[in-house]
Amino acid sequence: MDQSQNEVTQLLLDASKGDSEAAERLMPMVYDHLRSMARRHMNKERVDHTLQSTALVHEAYLQLVDQTRVEWQDRAHFFAVASISMRRALVRAAEKRGAKKRGGGQRRVPLEDHLKQGLSSDADVLALNDAMKSLAARDPRLSRVVEMRYFGGMSNDEIAEVLEVNERTIQRDWQLAKVFLLREMSDDQ
Repeated sequence: MDQSQNEVTQLLLDASKGDSEAAERLMPMVYDHLRSMARRHMNKERVDHTLQSTALVHEAYLQLVDQTRVEWQDRAHFFAVASISMRRALVRAAEKRGAKKRGGGQRRVPLEDHLKQGLSSDADVLALNDAMKSLAARDPRLSRVVEMRYFGGMSNDEIAEVLEVNERTIQRDWQLAKVFLLREMSDDQ
């Protein structure tokens, strides 16, 4: 781990203990990475989405540094939770716009296509969210792998580090999760 990663980890630990100065020093160090994560999330959304990546970064960051219950393990753990927070913000935005559950008659696009093209409607976001909830209920680790890889853009080795398993396990988990999500989303059609 290089010095900046160590510094980020220490600032996270201090911020989670209520050190507001640490939280202020942390933001410039993580902002660019959070912004690129938000752009990846937004690239998977429909083109006319009203939420901007900057707003998504700020919403996620405010939730993260407010976490006094979380004992941050390290920088990778922080970014994994940030990705989950961003996904949840996008789901809340879709729900707020009043999208009907299960698509409201809109055409479904399989997860394989989502992985290539992105989510094209609020209904797609909500359907994927429902499938993710089912996956989390069945196997929380698989759900976390999807959140970190698909939504967070993390590499297999970064995910393996956060989850404290080997990289091969993450590769298998990713394959299993995709099969499960594809089946769940096709059942909704």
